[in-house]
Amino acid sequence: MKKLLEKDKKLRLKIKKNETKQFILKSISKNLNFFVLIRWNALLKLKNLNSKSSHTSLSPRCLASINKKRYNKLTNFSRHIFLKLIRSGSISGMQKASW
Repeated sequence: MKKLLEKDKKLRLKIKKNETKQFILKSISKNLNFFVLIRWNALLKLKNLNSKSSHTSLSPRCLASINKKRYNKLTNFSRHIFLKLIRSGSISGMQKASW
């Protein structure tokens, strides 16, 4: 479980770096104030970026259990972990019977 969590963190960090690099290269290639050669080189580098390291390849995971299934966008936890947190009283103002 711990290895999967570390692997997921590394992957997300790598994808975040690639997203910023892609944003910078896109803005350089679209900016008409740069020379044509600089814009062309930016387009070539943008083309060579790995498509597997894009943001869409990520799947949302639970923060506690690293589970992909039954993930809730609003809470960032899976349904099972969310119920455990409510029962233990970690989330203030919520009881299982209230929803």
